[in-house]
Amino acid sequence: MSSRRRLPGLVRLTFAHPASRAYLAVVVATAVFVAVDSLFVRHEDASLAGVWLFLLAAPTVFVFLMAGSLFGDAVIGSVWFLYPALVLSVLIQSLALGLFVRLLRGRRHSAHPQGA
Repeated sequence: MSSRRRLPGLVRLTFAHPASRAYLAVVVATAVFVAVDSLFVRHEDASLAGVWLFLLAAPTVFVFLMAGSLFGDAVIGSVWFLYPALVLSVLIQSLALGLFVRLLRGRRHSAHPQGA
């Protein structure tokens, strides 16, 4: 398979697969909730709403955080590292989810040969 044809397949698995779309919809809804909670709701204590995004991006985001910790605490705490790591983690997991569901469907269809 050529790389030119493979990329749209990976993009399709990441964004157009029903399981991936559902996962991305949950992530976007959570991100909107976190943004509204951070910007418009007053809290006496710190809000832990942002933790939900990290739980949805786990375990991939924690791999990025461990890699970033090799460069120091200033890198992990910076916005230019944290947000791209979170977005990239969600995209990797969306692709993995699409691939996993495709793998399961492929096994289910090939388990019974035609005519059996």
